[in-house]
Amino acid sequence: MVCTYCGGETRVSNSRHQIKSNRVWRRRQCLDCQAVFSTEEAVNYERAWVVHNAKALKPFSRDKLFLSLHNSCQHRKTALRDAQGLTDTIIKKLPAYIEAGTLTNTAISRVALVALNRFDAVASAHYQAVHA
Repeated sequence: MVCTYCGGETRVSNSRHQIKSNRVWRRRQCLDCQAVFSTEEAVNYERAWVVHNAKALKPFSRDKLFLSLHNSCQHRKTALRDAQGLTDTIIKKLPAYIEAGTLTNTAISRVALVALNRFDAVASAHYQAVHA
């Protein structure tokens, strides 16, 4: 990686995996100007494709997943916060299901149902009625 200040080469002086957010935090130091800065690395799901039943490929959309979870949790007072947390949890588990850069919509639904079953039975039933 290049330095954000001078464009020189950098080295990693510290690195930590953040389990909750599925990211890698790195402390970097420039070899030229000695500046120190931090970076965070995360999986970019925007480049993953979702295979639908008709073999149609569509780009993965975090927002679409979030909205479906929010609709399932609308009976809860904290639906927005719950849907955000569930979305993060589900996305954290998706890398195990990516094959050749693609996910199936059934794999996403399965992971979402497992998370919802553990979280709220009513939300799980609503999600399953819409996405099964």
